[in-house]
This record gives sequence, C-alpha cells and structure tokens, in this order.
Amino acid sequence: MTKSDDKRVPALRFKGFTDEWEQRKLGNLVTFSKGKGYTKKDLTEKGVPIFLYGTLYTNFHEKYDDIHTYVKMRSGSIISNGSEVVLPDSGETALDIARASWISKKGVILAGGLLILYPKDNISSEFLAYSLTYGRNHKTIATKAQGKSIVHIHKNDLENIFYRYPRNVNNQKRIIKILDKLNKCILLQQRKVKLINKLKNALLTHFISKTSSQSASKTLKDITNIRGGYAFKSSEFTKSGFPVIKIANISQNGKIEGPYSYVLSLKSDYQLAKNDIVLAMSGATTGKIARVNSNNIYLQNQRVGYFVNNHKIDYNYLYYLLISDQFKRQLERILISGAQPNVSASDIEKFKFVILKSKKQQSKISTLFKHIDYALKAGNNKIHTLIQIKQFLLQNMFI
Repeated sequence: MTKSDDKRVPALRFKGFTDEWEQRKLGNLVTFSKGKGYTKKDLTEKGVPIFLYGTLYTNFHEKYDDIHTYVKMRSGSIISNGSEVVLPDSGETALDIARASWISKKGVILAGGLLILYPKDNISSEFLAYSLTYGRNHKTIATKAQGKSIVHIHKNDLENIFYRYPRNVNNQKRIIKILDKLNKCILLQQRKVKLINKLKNALLTHFISKTSSQSASKTLKDITNIRGGYAFKSSEFTKSGFPVIKIANISQNGKIEGPYSYVLSLKSDYQLAKNDIVLAMSGATTGKIARVNSNNIYLQNQRVGYFVNNHKIDYNYLYYLLISDQFKRQLERILISGAQPNVSASDIEKFKFVILKSKKQQSKISTLFKHIDYALKAGNNKIHTLIQIKQFLLQNMFI
C-alpha cells in the first residue's frame, strides 16, 4: 500500500492503482427502490427469509448473508438478487441513517423502512456499502436527513449526492478483499474466544462443583469472611489521592473500572491490593465478583465486600468458586427484587460449596483456570487489535 496526501484519492492505496477516483451523482450510478411493508408480527417459523428494517437499525453489519427470520410471501414483495445495498429511511439520529449494508443472499424479502440501491455496471455492491458507510458520503447523507424526534431521508436526497469511487473494478475488489479477510479473522477469533469460554464453564462445573472423596461440603464462612467497606463522606472525595472502589466501579463484565473517586487519607483497615476479591453488595451489579488487577493501593467503599484471605483455602481457587454456578445459583435465591437489589455479608457467608480438601489440588485447579484466563485475555486482545486495524483501513481507504 502507498499513502497519498491528495484529497482526490484515498490516503492509502494499493500499488499499481494511481488514477484519481471519479466523481458522479449517485443517481447516475444506482437505481432506487423501497421495501414493502412487513413487521415482526408477520414473522413465521417457516417461509421466505426476510430482512427487516429493525435488523439493520439495531444490529448493523456491513454484509448480511445469514438470515433466519421468515414470513409468508405477499404480492408485490421485493426479492433480493444478491446485489442490493440497503439503508434505513428513518432513525433516531442522522448518523443512524447513514449506514449501508450489502444483502448478499438471494431470495430474501426486503421489508418496509428500507431504501434499496441497485448498483449499475462498474460498481461493486460490497464496495458501495462500505464507501457509503465509511467514506465522505457518510456525513453527507447525515446532513441531508430531516426531522426532529425521528429523522428521515428520501430517494431524491441520495440521488444528488456526489459520490467518489475508483472506476477500476479491480481496485474496488482489492479493497473489499482485504476487509473481507479482516472480517473473517475477527469472526474466527471471536469464535475461538467463545469456545474457550465454553470450555472454561464446563471445567468449572466439572472441577468446582463435582462431589468426590477428595472434596467436602463447607459454608463460605468456614473458609473466609466478608469485610465491609468504609462509609466515606461525599465531602472527603477529591480529584486526586488514593482511588476508592465503589459499587459503581464493579462492572457487569466482572472488572474493576474507572472513573474513580479519590480521598487523601489512607484508611489502613480498608486497603485493597492486587488480586483481592471483591463483591458488589447492592446496586445494578449486586452479586458481581471482581478482582483488583492493578498494583495501585485502593480503598474499599461501603457496600463493597472484600473476601478476606485467611489462608484456609487457596485464594485463587476461592475466586473460581465465587464465579462458579455454585455461587450464582445461591445468589439468585437471596437477591431481593426491586429497583435496588442488595445482599448482606451474613447471607453470602452461609453459601455452601463443594471444596477440594487438598490445598495442593486447589492450587493445581486454580493454575489451570489462570492459564485459560490468560488465553481468553490474549484472544480478546487480538480481537481488539484486528478491529483497530480494520478501523484504520476504513478511515484511510475510502473518500
């Protein structure tokens, strides 16, 4: 690839393609149609596959080739031939509208709420979808959207947009090929992470919940106790100092995340260090378990519980007990329904677990799960990197 500073060509180009991109009105390059009215109420278990407006609006993808919603055929329905590009004709914001997808599967009904574009010669459907979504036309389409609570766009608005594209079809194909390969890499990596998660859950059930002669049933209080946090006053919080872990810092994905509040005074009885296990005891994430994953010294706020490491059990093994189904099932039984669910330390400490008697065996099991967690982290990091590469290409390969 080569980089160009000329605004009439993209910033990144494949070697061998030096021509400036052509600019024409979109209405000269595509023909337009509108989908026919179907709603979710029309869906059936069997019938003709249908692509609904809501699918594009709430679950955007650049390409759709795997559609599993069905309806009965109606007279006048628009059927895809595998080359259509669709946009929503309305949305909550202008940017919701400025997203195009390629329907690459033949024989799919295209429902109401969709503007359908049929590319003419020398325009790849997939290239058109990508370029309308990520090129300069993304903002152009958005500026033409009209309305307040719900914004709309019409065929006439799109027809007069000046659209830039490489006339060389091979150039279009090269751009799409690299993006397709990246998408496949991302999808494969996501599947790999999903399978590793599935393996982890199966092993948690097998090693953590299985009763044997090497295990014993104990309450949580037999192996640890839960320390409550300190009731910091709002007047104590500052913009710098020691970070305080509040229930709001314990996320749904089981991580401790900022932004943090800070205090200047170090409460020695309420310190939290790396690998300490905490519990959200009220709020939206009640019952969520997380571990401190930083070398910083944190302080523990009220309604955050800390599982004390009293060395009666391998502490890493304890963590995997607490994220197992054994914990989740018992938690569900005691959660108080309502706007603000909460749990108490005494309730949690009554939870019963099947626990390996040998700390050596506990350590081996926890080491196994640590390796699995490392694999999950590496897999998720790879997904993040691939997505960043894709975003960079999308921002620099279209105009």
